[in-house]
Amino acid sequence: MPTADSLVVLPQWISAGNTHPNSRYAELIWSLGPLIDNPGTAIVAINWTNCPEELRGQLRPAAWTMINGQLRATYLRSRGVRARARHSPATLQENCREWMRLARWLHKRGITDLAACTDAEWRGYAAQRWDDGCGRESAEVVLGRLTALWAFDQLTAQRAGITRPPWDTEGVDDFLPAVDGSAGGAENSGEPLDPQVIGPLLVWAIRMIEDFADDILAAWAENRRMAALAAATPATPDGRAALEKHVLPLVRSGAPLPAAEHKGTHQLARTFLAAVTGASLGQVDRLNDRHGLTGLAAERPGPCPMTVPVTGKIHGRPWREYLDFNEAADLMRHLGTAAMIICLYLTGMRPQEVQGLRSGCCPDPEPAADGTPGRHLIRSHHFKDVTDDDGNHVSAGEEREVPWVAITPVVRAIRVLERIVPDGELLLSSAHHDFTFQRGHRGTLKKHALLLRIEDFVAWANREARANELPEQVIPKDPHGGIGMARFRRTLAWHIARRPGGLVALAIQYGHMRTVLDARTSSGYGTRSRGGIHSVLDVETALAAADTAAHLRDRMAAGEKISGPAARRAVTAAAQAPRFKGRIVPKTFAKKATAYLARDGIVLFDNPDALLICAFKRDNALCDPAPDATAPNQYACKAGCGNAVRTDTHARLLRERADTISRKAAHTPEKLARRLRGNADKLRAIADAHDATAQPAEALT
Repeated sequence: MPTADSLVVLPQWISAGNTHPNSRYAELIWSLGPLIDNPGTAIVAINWTNCPEELRGQLRPAAWTMINGQLRATYLRSRGVRARARHSPATLQENCREWMRLARWLHKRGITDLAACTDAEWRGYAAQRWDDGCGRESAEVVLGRLTALWAFDQLTAQRAGITRPPWDTEGVDDFLPAVDGSAGGAENSGEPLDPQVIGPLLVWAIRMIEDFADDILAAWAENRRMAALAAATPATPDGRAALEKHVLPLVRSGAPLPAAEHKGTHQLARTFLAAVTGASLGQVDRLNDRHGLTGLAAERPGPCPMTVPVTGKIHGRPWREYLDFNEAADLMRHLGTAAMIICLYLTGMRPQEVQGLRSGCCPDPEPAADGTPGRHLIRSHHFKDVTDDDGNHVSAGEEREVPWVAITPVVRAIRVLERIVPDGELLLSSAHHDFTFQRGHRGTLKKHALLLRIEDFVAWANREARANELPEQVIPKDPHGGIGMARFRRTLAWHIARRPGGLVALAIQYGHMRTVLDARTSSGYGTRSRGGIHSVLDVETALAAADTAAHLRDRMAAGEKISGPAARRAVTAAAQAPRFKGRIVPKTFAKKATAYLARDGIVLFDNPDALLICAFKRDNALCDPAPDATAPNQYACKAGCGNAVRTDTHARLLRERADTISRKAAHTPEKLARRLRGNADKLRAIADAHDATAQPAEALT
């Protein structure tokens, strides 16, 4: 049994270089920092004040054993392949929270001894827990946490005597809430960002990096120079004279005074004034006291322009008349956020992988033997499901065997971040991205801080869009909630599956790599297993294919006819395809999506550019798919393919497109006009061929 002075985390579990303070057993807050080596993970703790005092002494030994011990191999063998002898700090915290929730429930019922938690109490607690609102998948996790309490109690030197939960012997199915179509909060966390949101958001992020970064970095350097100068300048008669010459005419004329905003109010910009006049900060303060400058600055606040050239432009116009001393820190904050957004969206990395990137992770490649430039690769750590030889979670993660491929916007974003942090430092280092307060925090910016920065960046971008009269570049509120970091990954897959050819920059990048992604030629693009980005891509592709089948089914039910060499297969596929409502995707759907796409010949893909449906069958395809491809190269669709299918709607849209081209030809020079009219004639001929050969669905079954 541990004593009051025992360490919460024993030394053998603390990695070399971990400097987080360790707690003592008797303390009410147990920090799990000594177990956390991932720089992107917040330091979590177990707070025993949330546990009734009568039961606290019985739960603590099990919690301490869970932190420092390991579950028996005989126990793990019956728990499935995902069972672990030791848990991650986040799981340790969540387990203890659930145990304390049980303790509070027992305490309200007058039970102050865990040994009195019998079969009836287990069943009653589970039923009440589901009444509070809990999805079926989340409920299974809760039951696992409660089972862990019994398992670790078995390993303590002095057992509390809690009984084995009934679901551990009878099976969990009968103890889970009913399947009613509802989903827990975690299942919604992967909602793709709306296209109307990600489009302008990416535009502003790339604009910050490619157009404004040099200006912002120069402004920050000048801001730091001026702040250091003001702090170091001694009081001199010349400085006082220069200060009075600069400020007093403004006071007498009623002109605005250099001001800085703080907590919603304006104050005199004392540091700026000291730097531009050569006065000391004390001289600025004394002049302020004599003339009430702070009050005047609040009444008529003025700018603090720095002598930094403005080179960035928006639509050919300078994006600023000048760069202000007071906005330099905020602009640096937004610059770092823009770089993070680009890395998240244009790579498909998980958030923790971006948080773990370090300066130097993406070196310039050596040119190939034939002189062609090499591809930029990102060497990074991944953290999800990383375990040691015993199957235990490794907080520090490990370097990926397969690097990420970086396109140009990502490389530029990394280069900007490398100009912010020292060599070898985390690209999102908390210490170096705290531009306002310079508090020297350790590790990388954490999830909550990054989410706030994304919100602030959106608000800033919208102000800029309105100020520059760019209403089409305003970032609207996403209908599915906040712009969470994890949503970028699924949005990437959504655009690959739904926007072949590219409405957003990444779709263009992945358009010509679709065969690489489908072939899985490197055991997974940017991932150590076939999970990773491929599973997310399969999910979105399967959802898109199911939507296509559902729309075809609706059109046929409305009486539309269909044509094409694959018409019969398309009718079969539409009849067999499931209909998905919404975009909620449980964890189990990834395997189902992969199996759904593997049904060669009866999976339907909409191609709005070619105005047809592709009933993809590899042997028939003219788009040069890979041998094991499960989707067509829709950007390479060719006429005469044996997978093509068209409906009456497609024929109507073909004629509308032809009419649009003809109208354009009427206002085009003759040589180009002939080509346009020829294209319009081809589209009408395709529509006429459909009318001549189309059949109702009943005739094809």
